[in-house]
Amino acid sequence: MILTFRARRLIAGLAGAAFLFGAGAAFAQEVTPSHLAAARSALSAVKITDQFDSILPAGAQALKQEMIQKDPNLEDLIIKTVDEKTLELAKRRADLENEAAQVYARAFTEQELNDIAAFYTSPAGKKLLQQGGRVTREVMQAAEIWQRGVSRDLAEAVAASFEPARQQATGAQQPAAGEQPATDTPAPTPAPAQ
Repeated sequence: MILTFRARRLIAGLAGAAFLFGAGAAFAQEVTPSHLAAARSALSAVKITDQFDSILPAGAQALKQEMIQKDPNLEDLIIKTVDEKTLELAKRRADLENEAAQVYARAFTEQELNDIAAFYTSPAGKKLLQQGGRVTREVMQAAEIWQRGVSRDLAEAVAASFEPARQQATGAQQPAAGEQPATDTPAPTPAPAQ
C-alpha cells in the first residue's frame, strides 16, 4: 500500500513537472465539459488524488487525541462530535477532484488527457503505478553506488595526474618501472658466508 502511494507521488511529481514545464506555453482556451471529463478520467486512471484520502481521517484522529488529552472525561463526546464533523467535511473531497481536474485541463489538451487515461488503464500503465515506487528506489540505489564509484575513480585519476607535478615540486624522481625508489639509507650488506 505504501509503495503504491510512493509510486503515485512519483507520478504526481512527474505530472507536476510536466505542468510547470508546459505552463509557459499554456494555451488560452475555455475548458469544455468534455475536456473536463477527460481530465477527470485521467486523474482517476493515474489515481493522483488518492494519496489525499487519508488527510481528513488522519486530521480527525489527531484532533481526537489532542482533545482527549486535554479533557479525558469528555472522551465519548469528543469522539462522537469529531466523527460527525468529519463526515460533514468529507463531502468537500469532491472540491479537490474538481480543482485537480481544472489544473489538468489547463495543462493538457483533451486528446492528451484521453491518451494519459488510456495508458494508465492499460496493463503497462497499471504496472507502472504498482511497480514504479520500487523501481525508482532501485534506480536511486544504483545511482548512489555509481556516484560513489565515479567519485572514487575521479579522485584517484586526479591524484595520479598530479603525482608527477607533486614529485617535481618536492624534487623527488619517479622510479622507472621495475626500479626500486632511491633512499638515503644504504642497502644492507650481505652477511659473509661461513
